[in-house]
Amino acid sequence: MGAIYIMWLRELKRYFRSKAQIIVSLGQPTLYLLALGFGFGPVFAKAGAGNYIQFIAPGVIGMTVLFSSIFSGMAMLWDRQFGFLKETLVAPVPRIQIIFGRTLGGATVASLQGLLMLIVCLIAGFRPLHQNGAGHNWLALPAAGIFIGMIALVFAALGSSIGSTIKDMQGFQMLMNFLVMPLFFLSGALFPLKNLGRVLTWITHLDPLAYGIDGLRGVLIGNWQFSFNWQFNFMLDLCILAALAAIFLGTSAWLFSRIEV
Repeated sequence: MGAIYIMWLRELKRYFRSKAQIIVSLGQPTLYLLALGFGFGPVFAKAGAGNYIQFIAPGVIGMTVLFSSIFSGMAMLWDRQFGFLKETLVAPVPRIQIIFGRTLGGATVASLQGLLMLIVCLIAGFRPLHQNGAGHNWLALPAAGIFIGMIALVFAALGSSIGSTIKDMQGFQMLMNFLVMPLFFLSGALFPLKNLGRVLTWITHLDPLAYGIDGLRGVLIGNWQFSFNWQFNFMLDLCILAALAAIFLGTSAWLFSRIEV
């Protein structure tokens, strides 16, 4: 457990020492929130769908966590380039502890980013609501924290898996751009997933982020809208995310164990 803690602590220290990164990483999600939230708000309201800020805020929070967590795998490439990864690989500790510590550290950093974005959303006018829309539901914030943490863990593990297989920075960035944007746009972060075509509905159900966004939106505004022939709920979204996290963590551990010194 000592190795896991040290690798986790290293990721947190790297995060807190870069104040500029903390601020800049909130720039793009804040732009989406303000530009789209207030820009498309009147159109959304005229369509009878309510307040668009209320709808898009959980999606923007999920976007923040996605970008921060999955790009944590890029840190492995920097460590490979500067020799730190080689030092950790020859250390007399199991490699599974090293990759678990790195992944948990990346997930913790991404969760902190998501919580900061939640504060930005609250400042912009977002309010958690009861399922029937009767008043504010501030008790939903801890439940939202659970989904933020699960999204972070799933995609930090995915980023670690990719970082364990790719050796050059250019290849990692190209793969991330090819992977991250479809994950984001097909998750329902910006538009409802109900009443889509059958093919597109199947595709969205293969998107891991969609379950996280649905969970966030469900606990924050009572809108469990990600469904096919069944109704999604807190436990179903949470169980799917937990299963995906276990799969990706196992995959990252196996791939990391195959890295040659």
